[in-house]
Amino acid sequence: MAHRRKSKSAMEKLRVPLFVSFVCIAFHLGGTDARLPPTPSASTGETVENYDKYYNYIELTGRLRSYAQKYAHIANLSSIGQSVQGRELWVMRITKDPHIESPGKPRFKYIGNMHGDETVSRQVLVYLVDYLLTKYAEERRIAELVNTTDIYIMPSMNPDGFEVSQEGVCAGHRGGRNNANNKDLNRSFPDQYGKGIKNPETIPEVMAVIRWIQDKQFVLSGNLHGGTVVASYPFDDSAIHQQQGYYSQSADDSLFRYLALVYSKNHPVMKTGLPNCPDTPGETFKDGITNGAQWYDVPGGMQDYNYLHANCFEITLELSCCKYPQASELYKEWELNKEPLLAYIEQVHIGVRGYVKDHVSGSALTNASIVVAGIRHNLTTGRFGDYYRLLLPGVYNITAVATGYTPVTVNNVQVLDGNATELNFVLEPVAFEPNLSGNVTLTTPSMPSTTDIYTSTSNTQTPPSTQFHLVTSVGIKSTPTASPPAPQPVQPQEFRHHNYADMELFLRKYSSEFPSIAHLYSIGRSVENKELYVMVISNNPTVHEHGEPEFKYVGNMHGNEVVGRELLLNLIEYLCLNYGTDQEVTELVNNTRIHIMPSMNPDGYEVANEGDVRGYRGRNNSNNFDLNRNFPDQFAIIKDPRQPETIAVMNWLKSNPFVLSANLHGGSMVVNYPFDDDQEGKTQYSKSPDDKVFQQLARTYSQENPLMHSGHPCVNLYPGEYFADGITNGASWYNVAGGMQDWNYLNTNCFEVTIELGCVKYPWAKDLPNYWEQNRRSLLQFIHQVHHGIKGTVSDIRDGMGIPNATIQVEGIDHNITTAHTGDYWRLLVPGTYSITASAHGYQPVRTYATVSKKGAEVVDFRLTRLHTEPNGLSPSGPQPTHNPSDEEFESLIKALSLGQGLDQLVKSTDTESSFRFRGYKELSAFLRGLTLNFPKITSLQSLGHSVEFRTIWALEISNNPGEAEPSEPKVRFVAGIHGNAPVGTELLLEFAAMLCINYGKNSVITRLINETTIVIVPSINPDGREQAVEKQCTSTQGFTNTHGKDLDADFFGNASQRLVEPQPETRAMMDMILDKGYTLSVALDGGSLVATYPYDKPVQSMENEGTLKYLASVYANNHPTMHLGNTGCSNNGQASNIQDGVMRAAERQSHMGSMKDFSMDFGYCPEITVYTGCCVFPPSEQLATLWAENKKPLLSMLVEVHKGVRGVVRDKSGKPIVGAIIVMNGGVRVFTAEGGYFHALLAPGNHNIEAVADGYQQQHQEVVVSSYEAASSIIIEFDMDHSIFGLPREFVVASAAACMTALVVTACIIWCVCAAKSNRQKDGFHRLRQHRDEYDDEIRLTSMGSKKSLLGHEFQDESESDEETLYANKI
Repeated sequence: MAHRRKSKSAMEKLRVPLFVSFVCIAFHLGGTDARLPPTPSASTGETVENYDKYYNYIELTGRLRSYAQKYAHIANLSSIGQSVQGRELWVMRITKDPHIESPGKPRFKYIGNMHGDETVSRQVLVYLVDYLLTKYAEERRIAELVNTTDIYIMPSMNPDGFEVSQEGVCAGHRGGRNNANNKDLNRSFPDQYGKGIKNPETIPEVMAVIRWIQDKQFVLSGNLHGGTVVASYPFDDSAIHQQQGYYSQSADDSLFRYLALVYSKNHPVMKTGLPNCPDTPGETFKDGITNGAQWYDVPGGMQDYNYLHANCFEITLELSCCKYPQASELYKEWELNKEPLLAYIEQVHIGVRGYVKDHVSGSALTNASIVVAGIRHNLTTGRFGDYYRLLLPGVYNITAVATGYTPVTVNNVQVLDGNATELNFVLEPVAFEPNLSGNVTLTTPSMPSTTDIYTSTSNTQTPPSTQFHLVTSVGIKSTPTASPPAPQPVQPQEFRHHNYADMELFLRKYSSEFPSIAHLYSIGRSVENKELYVMVISNNPTVHEHGEPEFKYVGNMHGNEVVGRELLLNLIEYLCLNYGTDQEVTELVNNTRIHIMPSMNPDGYEVANEGDVRGYRGRNNSNNFDLNRNFPDQFAIIKDPRQPETIAVMNWLKSNPFVLSANLHGGSMVVNYPFDDDQEGKTQYSKSPDDKVFQQLARTYSQENPLMHSGHPCVNLYPGEYFADGITNGASWYNVAGGMQDWNYLNTNCFEVTIELGCVKYPWAKDLPNYWEQNRRSLLQFIHQVHHGIKGTVSDIRDGMGIPNATIQVEGIDHNITTAHTGDYWRLLVPGTYSITASAHGYQPVRTYATVSKKGAEVVDFRLTRLHTEPNGLSPSGPQPTHNPSDEEFESLIKALSLGQGLDQLVKSTDTESSFRFRGYKELSAFLRGLTLNFPKITSLQSLGHSVEFRTIWALEISNNPGEAEPSEPKVRFVAGIHGNAPVGTELLLEFAAMLCINYGKNSVITRLINETTIVIVPSINPDGREQAVEKQCTSTQGFTNTHGKDLDADFFGNASQRLVEPQPETRAMMDMILDKGYTLSVALDGGSLVATYPYDKPVQSMENEGTLKYLASVYANNHPTMHLGNTGCSNNGQASNIQDGVMRAAERQSHMGSMKDFSMDFGYCPEITVYTGCCVFPPSEQLATLWAENKKPLLSMLVEVHKGVRGVVRDKSGKPIVGAIIVMNGGVRVFTAEGGYFHALLAPGNHNIEAVADGYQQQHQEVVVSSYEAASSIIIEFDMDHSIFGLPREFVVASAAACMTALVVTACIIWCVCAAKSNRQKDGFHRLRQHRDEYDDEIRLTSMGSKKSLLGHEFQDESESDEETLYANKI
């Protein structure tokens, strides 16, 4: 089952009794013949068992299928899911008529091979299947067992692990123990002491078994392991998680001991308590059994989950010292375990069994609770109203409770040794008058000794081990006293005022006495450092259970209004004392996680005075601020500084998915509901979108308090005050800006009302019992309201995983709620029919209709489909990225860090010893050099340049390959100190660097993040200014600029036309770094405020990617304990205090040109956010530790966030990467591919269009879906050569060119022909001229008075000339 124990001393080895050794030797020798495997006959068929080999997955599958076919009348094979590697998780069901579901047969299961290298269980369960099936027609005991029991056998829960295990390896050090994702399946179940399921996608085997357990409602189970020989029973761990020696007792401890002994006493070796395992020869177990936690602490074990979350009692059975013995040992192991296996199954029939039915209709009541007095563990009925409650022999008082029915208790139910007593319940609906005659039928195996009870049993004799009490007629005679009245709940016994110390002890007492349902924690501290305690009460109080709503009560917000404080302490006592015996309390606790804060203002309480009627002493906190005027308001600006109590409550609300709440006050008697103020600040009705819901909630409370409901509660104090039905709209009563109830409604999923409990604020202690009596029913009924409206889960249709932060929208109500981390939600609604839409980033919205009734919450589940990555709606047709297990493991890590408490756990696990102080330039330089000397494998220090005074501007790189380009990894830049007078960021980055280096190789998460990221830290951009700055100067500008008096954050200009002078040397150094263009994200730290800003600093009208930039800033702010609350104003800068989510565009804070973040955006193509870490620019060094604690988680969140968005490779068809390709997102933002064709861009969650452009290639387009909690979507973009010419298709251009060339050739030919003809005519004319030349020469010479041109023009013209040419010639 787990790793072996340390060996005992040599002396202990010698204490093994000799007679035990003799018995074991005799047993083995005497049983030699019996243990020889039977010789198979030829006629036995293919399913004959030889007991001489292990079956691999294929052989196991074939064998089980063969059994199912051959014994179809009693066997049915099915799979409950698949392993990581896709192997089926086979389960063989063995019972009469195995293909149908019928009542009356308790369900039993065996699970083997949970650890893949513990293999005896796998084979033994195959042999058990064979035995039950082959002996069914031969042995009466087997036939009786199969006919009356629904038996399920899973030979292998971890088939992947088995396949890689090695035969003959006894210690289990060769692999195979865990599943294919290297997860220990017996450490992966939800745990009662705080461990929930992490990364469910990595443990499909566990998730399948959980669904199976919840569906089948098993009664008894055995989980078979190997590594020693012992039967282990719950609990497997404890709240303190002591490694060994702590007995963790369950409510059914005696029963579990008995069940373990049944197996042990029937096992010849186990019962000795001396397994004599070679690696732990001195290890002993009394009677062969042990409490799990006493042996060793196992959080997340399966046996505890069965007991705590289902009706099933499970023990863990270690069958052999050797985990994977040679196959020759298998027959011996079968013979040792055959009888224990059968005897243990038979125990499913002990205790009490029966049905719970409706008296009016006779129908079965499902999920009714069966409560056994004195045992704080209840069971519920199944689909047929049947139940099976395992109990040891004895006399019990048993109660059946169901919602809407009057509970029925039967006292003195006798349970005898052997088969179960039958006890049936018939419950009256609460609308009917209880019928006291004949509502309970009781059957006992023995004949009655009085005439009040009668039975009739058959005389059928069965072997002792399978004796069943067969009842043909049972009942209780109809007498008025047959059904005793239901027990009355226990009321609080002591009423007094509790000061802080008294209250603290009270809370600690009940948390200690009722650890299974009560858990005490603190959400923060008051001004005077008092804990703000919260008691959570639930059947699994330390964790949020999927599907279970969270409820809260808050009292004593005004310190002198004390009734709420005392009532909530009374309520804690009432719930704890009545759990398990009172139906209402038990159901509330089992189905609700109830948080109770008795005092939000413990400081104010301590100075208030008993007897105060309407005074103010103690009303405010120690800073004299009214906490109910201190929350951010939708209509008014709250100028008062946010108080620590307020901040603690706001963080608390942001951390838990509260659904319903009440804030308890005093001074009147009325339920006040939102809104508490309005835009005009007038006393008038201010209606919220959920006004009808709030009115219903308010009436629910007031109707149970007659004095409140009368509407005239405080006649003597306020004679004119009247509230119809005892309720009022807050603003209609009087206007309250900054109230808590409105903030709940507007900023979380929680609906809160304010309840004024009494006319006197601080009544005398003697009056407290009256207040409890007036309000106890109201307090309980109000909690019930959390179960009204609609509830359900929003999940991914592909893998069934819950989708966090999905939006639930109700048509006609302008108020949405969101899902919790596991995708569950609750939406309060009044009865009616509604159109409900569920939507989430990256998914197609789903709309449905739901009808809400008065009886409870309507379950409305949504399964959303991811948006396709192709615009035509088809699945991607191009190349798809391949995933190796390492990539998938890292993607799971990013998801785990993004959801739930993953990042918080990382923060806690990476604490380092630190001595915080402000360092000057020399010490800073030495510190950075020290990091490179101590961690040379992961650090590299380089100079970016120098300041005006020639101080080096250092850049520290942290990665697994420092100094080497890693284009496939995201690159994140952290910078600080651009303003030398704000050095907090510098110290935070130095501590951040040290924390990363120190935890590398020690913390697996930090190690993996560094291996997958290139981190560059520039701690001080302006070292000269830092040297001038002075500590404890919160508003001083000394050191703000560099030595030249230049604000460096106004010196980053990329265009020469914008720059009048050369950049400062510090600016030039950073510009060169930014122009590297290899960065994915940049985070700059500054001071003087408490806000995260995003580009641009320059005034711009709109930005294509504002959503992404704002989202990145909000990630930092949301992980900061106070920044996200919006209290960004500081008294020294005059800024507004209410900035939504603590995030704003930089230009809205202080617009200016030439900022570093704008330069990074425009020229570095890298988004940069600036985080202002606090109001004081240079606080005292004593505050650095607090500032580090506040910023550590946000800084780590940036390392996680840089791995989200979209990433990929751009290449051509041949696979050649394309460097310098432009990736355009949503038509605006650009990034460029680096070496290897890699690119990475951060994007806000949602759907995005990606276009890729490269010279000489066709433009490519893809659509991607980005999630807020998943690693970057990985895509491959393949380019085709660009065959277009001048933007036109190549074929068209070629054809057009060919046509043009043809036309030119034809035209040339025509011209040539024409010219040729013309040339011939010219030749003919001049030939005539040459022919008569001799005879005309003399004439020409003689006719000297005429010109030669005239001669040629008149008598010897070229016949090729036109008339016009001749005319022109004549004119010449």
